[in-house]
Amino acid sequence: MGRKLDPTQKVKRGPGRKARKQRGAEQELLRFLPPDPEDDARKLSSHARRRAAKRRIKAARPPAGKTAGALQDSPAPGEPLLKGAKKRAASQDGRPDGFSDDNAAWLTPSSAKQRPKPEESEEEAFSGSEGQEEPSESDGEEGSDDGMVDDYGALSSGDEELLPIERAAQEQKGQDLSEENSEEEDDDEDEEKEPPKQDETQETDLQLNPPDLQLIHQRIKDNIEVLQNFGTKREEGRSRQEYLTLLRQDLAMYYSYSDFLIGKMMELFPLSELVDFLESNEVSRPVTLRTNTLKTRRRDLAQALINRGVNLDPLGKWSKTGLVVYDSSVPIGATPEYLAGHYMLQGASSLLPVMALAPQENERILDMCCAPGGKTSYIAQLMKNTGVILANDSNVERLQSVVGNLHRLGVTNVVVSRCDGRQFPKVLGGFDRVLLDAPCSGTGVIAKDPTVKTNK
Repeated sequence: MGRKLDPTQKVKRGPGRKARKQRGAEQELLRFLPPDPEDDARKLSSHARRRAAKRRIKAARPPAGKTAGALQDSPAPGEPLLKGAKKRAASQDGRPDGFSDDNAAWLTPSSAKQRPKPEESEEEAFSGSEGQEEPSESDGEEGSDDGMVDDYGALSSGDEELLPIERAAQEQKGQDLSEENSEEEDDDEDEEKEPPKQDETQETDLQLNPPDLQLIHQRIKDNIEVLQNFGTKREEGRSRQEYLTLLRQDLAMYYSYSDFLIGKMMELFPLSELVDFLESNEVSRPVTLRTNTLKTRRRDLAQALINRGVNLDPLGKWSKTGLVVYDSSVPIGATPEYLAGHYMLQGASSLLPVMALAPQENERILDMCCAPGGKTSYIAQLMKNTGVILANDSNVERLQSVVGNLHRLGVTNVVVSRCDGRQFPKVLGGFDRVLLDAPCSGTGVIAKDPTVKTNK
């Protein structure tokens, strides 16, 4: 039934016209063609590879009916128009037929983008009769890198082919770089033209020429001596305000204070006490702690801390519970005695308000600003956990430290509240004693925190 095909005689078909237009058509065509020995001689561009593949296809498949040799030899009137036109042109101009070195000059193409062709064969001439002149294979190999015109009408190189959008991006990038360089040059010129500010010039002068502190200190002493006896020691033509202004600047520079804070201290202290106060703030103060007599005695606490490598002494004759710590080999705020509530880290000056209050047992006492709880626990210690203490503070966050310290120290007669102190007579009254240690500016802790000098 029907003819049977012999698979051994089946001719393989190459890709059609549509497949050639797709990307990678030259790779698909190479599978059906004999290998070209000159393929590995030099790497071609994509356009040169397409043209070489087309030339090999046409050379392997001559046109049906007539070969290239028959077309060359037969002078029949039905020969192709191109060849007849070439013969007529040669007979009219008196030039020989075909392509040779003699007529290479008048065969040079008019376009500057195409290179002049060398001598080529009749087969290549016939293949170019379709309306597009194909360069020879040697031209594709040698001229693919130089002078090859791509699909966009620009010269393409074999190493890299840029699309118009890529070329435009490179140009835009170059323009941006040139603009940035010009802006930087303009900024440098503006900086050179702008004069430096006065503050900057003063800072640079201080860095290049640091002040002589000994000279400033001697000038402070001389100015204070003149101001104390201004009528007899002042220079003629200089007012008291000039001496005060110079003294204020020297004090701010020598002790590293802000001009505002030095001015306030000069209003508070007389000149004879001002320098003593500033000098006392430069001396570091030792750590002091208060013994919690609700749980231990000062002698036992001192012996336990000495055994742990703490160097301490009694605070003074005026205090029965205070201890001063000079140095310690262990963190003084993390010892077992501290965690057990045997002592409280507290400044010596904060003991004086409670001693002045002199609370008695079984009394009702109001501590209006209790945080962080050092004075409140000292009042409870003097009252021996009797009576009632109302610990109040308007800040909720600070009350957390108050509650923690009271639990650690074993205080049981304290009620913690958060109210405005101005409304206490209406909220709750009937107190025997009231302690108000109002929050202050914090300038008394300069010895512990030197940043206060410039922050205030």
